[in-house]
Amino acid sequence: MLVNAKEMLDKALAGHYAVPQFNINNLEWTKSILLACEEVKSPVILGVSEGAGKYMTGFKTVAAMVKAMDESLGITVPVALHLDHGTYEGSKACIEAGFTSIMFDGSHYDIEENVAKTKELVKLAHDLGVSIEAEVGGIGGVEDGVASDGEKADPAECKMIADLGVDFLAAGIGNIHGVYPADWKGLDFDVLAAIKDQIGDLPMVLHGGSGIPEDQIKKAISLGVSKINVNTELQLVFAKATREYVEAGKDQAGKGYDPRKLLKPGADAIINECKNKIAIFGSADKA
Repeated sequence: MLVNAKEMLDKALAGHYAVPQFNINNLEWTKSILLACEEVKSPVILGVSEGAGKYMTGFKTVAAMVKAMDESLGITVPVALHLDHGTYEGSKACIEAGFTSIMFDGSHYDIEENVAKTKELVKLAHDLGVSIEAEVGGIGGVEDGVASDGEKADPAECKMIADLGVDFLAAGIGNIHGVYPADWKGLDFDVLAAIKDQIGDLPMVLHGGSGIPEDQIKKAISLGVSKINVNTELQLVFAKATREYVEAGKDQAGKGYDPRKLLKPGADAIINECKNKIAIFGSADKA
């Protein structure tokens, strides 16, 4: 049974660990993530970008697949199905499709419009038992073709959004999507601490969790980050394992071209990487 993300993140904040958000791209991604989290008894948030949702033929298809898979695999850990970096329209569509959690990313609007749209979506989501994440300050890198240099969030603006009743808050603190460049300056913990001073006991979200050094991850968790998003690293380990399988000629041996065999090394690599991240985040045995 799918749940919204509020309770799992409130527990993570109190327990000083972070719940992973692993983004899904297809059936193999979803299955591997669920199996990994069930094995180590970690709660999990399945993130779906609007681009990935479109690729999987729509939010209703995604919701139906995840709900059926959760049941058929006998998953016992809490699972939230969450829209990642949603537009205003996409947020409404995901609520209608049966997602249990949404992220409305109004960070590209001026703060007044971000507040107005977030306020409306908070009421809509909460009326239907759906949790909602909002964002202040752009996250660097590229997400579904939208580029950002990674603005650092204004703590006062974070408080304005937090006071609307959102369940968790994403704020730019120098983190980026995708692969981190060699000259990346690291997370700005002074900004993180200043935001936390303004928003109190509200779980915070760290986007761009792929590639952030372990010591910075753990420090961010100690300062109130309760949800960490991972996507790129799962894509990289999947691609590496699949490439090695093909380059070894295994796809040409027997029925190695069968997609169930061809995709298995990548799927297994996702399982292993999920477990690695869960160990760093501290969410094992927290289900």
